[in-house]
Order: sequence, then C-alpha cells, then structure tokens
Amino acid sequence: MCSRINWARKLKIFSEDIKMEEKIYDIVIIGGGCAGLTAAIYARRAEKSVLVLEKNAFGGQIVYSPEVENFPGFIKISGLEFSDRLYSQAKGLGTEFEIDNAVKILTDGEYKTVITDYGKYKCRAVIIAAGLTHRRLGLENEERLAGHGISYCAVCDGAFFKGKDVAVCGGGNTAVTDALFLSDICRSVTVIHRRSEFRADPVLLEKLRKKNNIRYEFDSEITELAGEQGLQKITVLNKRTGESRDISVEALFVAIGFLPQNDICKNTAELDDGGFIKAGEDCVTSCSGIFAAGDCRTKALRQLTTAAADGAAAAYAACKFIG
Repeated sequence: MCSRINWARKLKIFSEDIKMEEKIYDIVIIGGGCAGLTAAIYARRAEKSVLVLEKNAFGGQIVYSPEVENFPGFIKISGLEFSDRLYSQAKGLGTEFEIDNAVKILTDGEYKTVITDYGKYKCRAVIIAAGLTHRRLGLENEERLAGHGISYCAVCDGAFFKGKDVAVCGGGNTAVTDALFLSDICRSVTVIHRRSEFRADPVLLEKLRKKNNIRYEFDSEITELAGEQGLQKITVLNKRTGESRDISVEALFVAIGFLPQNDICKNTAELDDGGFIKAGEDCVTSCSGIFAAGDCRTKALRQLTTAAADGAAAAYAACKFIG
C-alpha cells in the first residue's frame, strides 16, 4: 500500500512538472530595453501573461547613458535609473523575466515557440524588441584589443583610463556624449570623425565647445590599431589631405552606430536591406502573430520616446491578435 501511495505521489509530481514545462504564455517579448519593457507594462495591464527574454542586462543600451534629458517628464535622469524604474514597473505588474538568448522562432502549429540557448517557450504572440548592437570598425587587432583599450561603452570603461590620453571615433550624439563624459575623467580626448562636421544635437555641441581638453580630427578615419598587451596607438588618415599620422592613446571608444540584432527573424518576419524588421507604426510584421518594436524595426527616428511608443503599439496589436 505504502509503495502504491509513494508511486502515486511521484506520478503527481511528474505530471505537475510536465504542466509547468508546457506553460503557454500569451506574449513572449524578446528584448528587455525600453520598447520591450513598455510592451510588457501595456500587455500586463491588459491582463495577458508575459515573459520577457533578455540576453544581457534589462534596460537596453540606455543603461549606459549617464544622463537622459529628452524624455518627457524628466528634466534629467540617468539611463540606469530610467531603466530600473521601467523594470520595476513591469515586474510589479507581474511580468516574468528570464536571462536567456533567443535564437529561433517556430511558427508552425497553433502556438509560436521561441527557442533559446537554454530552453523553449510557447506563446500565442511574439514581440521582437531586440534592439541594436555596437557597430565595429572592422580593423585588424580590434577583437584582440577589445577590453584591452578598445571599448564600445565610455560609461562602462572610462574610469579605467582616468588621467590618460584617449580617443573617440564617431560624430553623432553617442560619440559627442562619450567625449563630454571622458573629458571630465581623462587628460585629453581626441575625436576622430569621417565627416567635416558633427551630426550631434546642437545642445550637445554647445557643451563640447566649452571643453579645452578635446581635440578633433575631421574628415578622418582610423586605419590601424597597434599595441601588444593593450592599445598604444592609432593611425589616422585624413581623407581630404591624404596625410596619415599616429596618435598615442591608451583607449579608443568606438561610437559609430549600431546594427540590428534580427538574425532570429531571417526565416520569419521580412527584413529590409539594412537588416531591420519591416513593420509600420502599428508594429505588425509580415508574419502573423509576430510584432516588432523599438530600434530593431524600420523607422525614421530611434529615440527613447519612439521606443516607448512602439512598445505600447506592439502590445496593443499583440493583445488584439490574441483576442
């Protein structure tokens, strides 16, 4: 009798485990940045079950911004605090989270299945908010020196080069923000930009003009990275004059843009030539039940405000699709 009871208990536990493994979410969101977390907030307020998958850190690229000054309602807030607030809001509403890398979406059958490095998750709809990744220079020694003088995040690594000579490559908002941040830490900052003028917002350029330890190399590109244990110098080519010269620096912060992380969509939603998911303001993709939000989709402006708007629109579309 005892053995039969124990067996029954084991069978019950086994069946409960199977049920847990077969949990079906209403919506799985791939990406835990501003768009993904906003989508989670709106979906949970619509009483849908939501899982957010994020392979790095919740909050997205904005986590690494020292100051956010262009989001309505906040005169000034750090990117980290902004992200923490979003995450806490989504979690407080009952959103589930997993640190995992989504690699494939299966669309056959009644449900979608998101395959990750460590498991798989069934759902009725998928919102892709995978964001962007840093664009590389594509130079020899770049990968070898990454983490040893080559960095893609000034906020993360700038403090390691306090009092040193460093360089920033790029001419947009990110590059100028990085240069401003580093100028308060480092002895000197050299900004290398391929164009004759910056593309950053005027308010940032005004701050830049007030700095006296920032030098500029316009119409120029980096052609060589050199160093043994760490970066020691960069070679810069002036495309207008044809002159090439070496600049001694201990760190180079690369801020030349981003690439969409949409490999997961190659066999599902349609992509444009740049690798962005084709989706309009309604965030609807070419694949039924799959939606795209934030920087990973085709759009004219990529900002926190548009990411938040996408998150809301994608959640609304997904909830409408589920019914």
